[in-house]
Amino acid sequence: MRKQVRIMGVPIDQVTLEDACNVFQGFIEGKDCRIIVTPNTEIVMEAQKDASLLTVIEDADLVIPDGIGLIYASKIQRTGLTERVTGVDLMLKILNYCNQHQKKIFLFGGKPGVAAMAGENISNKFSNIDVVGVRDGYFKGEEEDAIIEEINQSDADVLFVALGAPKQEKWMYQYRQALKTKVAMGVGGGIDIWAGTAKRAPEIYQKLGLEWFYRLMKEPWRYKRMMALPKFMIKVLLSEK
Repeated sequence: MRKQVRIMGVPIDQVTLEDACNVFQGFIEGKDCRIIVTPNTEIVMEAQKDASLLTVIEDADLVIPDGIGLIYASKIQRTGLTERVTGVDLMLKILNYCNQHQKKIFLFGGKPGVAAMAGENISNKFSNIDVVGVRDGYFKGEEEDAIIEEINQSDADVLFVALGAPKQEKWMYQYRQALKTKVAMGVGGGIDIWAGTAKRAPEIYQKLGLEWFYRLMKEPWRYKRMMALPKFMIKVLLSEK
C-alpha cells in the first residue's frame, strides 16, 4: 500500500531506494504510462506558488524524496521519511533492471548531442539495453506532436526526460495519456552525468548530504538557486513553532 507524507503541503512517497525500484518494476508490467518525479527542496518551494506544479506532483505515480532537505524536514516534523532517494541513483537501478530484462529506453533532453553521448555510454556499459531513441531538449511547441510520435514509434519501455524542473514534470504530465512507454521519469541532469558532461559529487559529499555544497563550490554562479535549501529549512523550523 502506498504511503505518503506531506512536506510543506507537497506529497512525498515514503520509500527507500529499494522500495522505489520495486514500485518501478510494478509499473513496467502495467499497461498505462506511469510518471516518476524527483522533487528536491527547490521543487517543493516552487510548488508552494505554482499550483500547476503541485497538481503534477499530486497526480504522479511515484514521488521520491530527492533532496536532503526533505529528509531533514521529515525528521524535524517526525513524518517518517528515512532515506534520500536521488533521481540519479534510481535511474541507475532502472538501467540495471532494463539490462537484466532486455528493455528499451529513450533519452529525451539536454543540449544538442548530449543525449546521443549518454545513449552511447549507456549502451557500452549495459550490453542488453536497447537505446531506441535520443532527442535533445531544444524544440518548439509545434514539434511536440512529432516528438511524441517519435517516442511511441520507438516502442521504448522507459522514457527518461531531462528538460529541467519543473518543465520536465509538466511535460510528462501533459502528455502522459499520449505516451505509450510504460514509465516516464524526470531525470534532470542525469543525462548529462551519463554523457560525461557533468559529474556527481564525490561519494563523501553524497553520504553527508552535501552534494548541493559541492555544486556550489564548482558552480558559484548557481548561488541564487542554492539559497532554496536554507530558505526551506527556515520555513520548516518556523512552522514547528
